[in-house]
Amino acid sequence: MTARLVVCTTCRFSSEEPVDADGLSGGQALLKAVVTAVEATGANALQVEAQACLWACRSHCVVYLAQPGKPAYVAGTFAPTNDAAKTIIDFARRYAASFDGAVPYREWPEGMKGRFIARLPE
Repeated sequence: MTARLVVCTTCRFSSEEPVDADGLSGGQALLKAVVTAVEATGANALQVEAQACLWACRSHCVVYLAQPGKPAYVAGTFAPTNDAAKTIIDFARRYAASFDGAVPYREWPEGMKGRFIARLPE
């Protein structure tokens, strides 16, 4: 089963800056980094999608992770970087491989800790 990883494309670049020097929003930059990371790692258990505004504006660079039969997660305040994208993909792959969507805390990538906004029931 494939997990959906949705990246908000309208998120600010940071809590203060709406776009970077090239005119990209933080969400667009993060989406680009996530797609690159998925292609590089062959994370075929993930379906990456773009979504305009996930309504979590206080937490710039927000992602939504869901898979049928599992709770979904919203996480944010990521930097729109390759390192953040790799962290997100690492957690998403563990989530997709899990039976019930629960990834043990000890297995969370360090960059995911403190970033969760919500856990939504299936």
